[in-house]
Amino acid sequence: MEIGGFMSILKDDLALFITAEDIKKMVLELAQKIEKDYADHEIIWVCPLRGSIHFVADLMRNIRLPQQIEFVQMKTLLKGGTVQILKDVGVSITNKHVLVAEEIIDTGRALYYLMNHLELSRPASLKIVTLLDKPARRELPLRADYVGRVIEDRFVVGYGMDSEELGRNFKHIYYLKN
Repeated sequence: MEIGGFMSILKDDLALFITAEDIKKMVLELAQKIEKDYADHEIIWVCPLRGSIHFVADLMRNIRLPQQIEFVQMKTLLKGGTVQILKDVGVSITNKHVLVAEEIIDTGRALYYLMNHLELSRPASLKIVTLLDKPARRELPLRADYVGRVIEDRFVVGYGMDSEELGRNFKHIYYLKN
């Protein structure tokens, strides 16, 4: 069990959901599929900050192809659900193979906006890779091309996913019991 202020405060409310070993296996399987699909191509990863950092780093370490990484930061405004891009990609993605890495797809609102925004740059291909997919919460027609695991509607913490910015550093993924 992981030690720390957040974990000790919520230990009675958290239950182990996916172990670090299972995460590692899912990432390796995804990396192998991507490496096969993109053989002889360079990949440009787009990593939405902050939760996807762990996931994209592990994917990159398991793929033996030329790769670049770009970070984007978005903000969803509570009023009306409008999405703003605070930090955009800094390189041209025109005619490039682009993979957007998400640790989890929930409502899909911000990711849907990002995909439409990236599509305007006319990449050679644009696909989504997600560790966890939660389709029960989806608000827009969005499907990932590579999925580690489909999960039911649970609030999860760990491996980049947080609760009020806490818990991202957990090596396992937990769900809130309540």
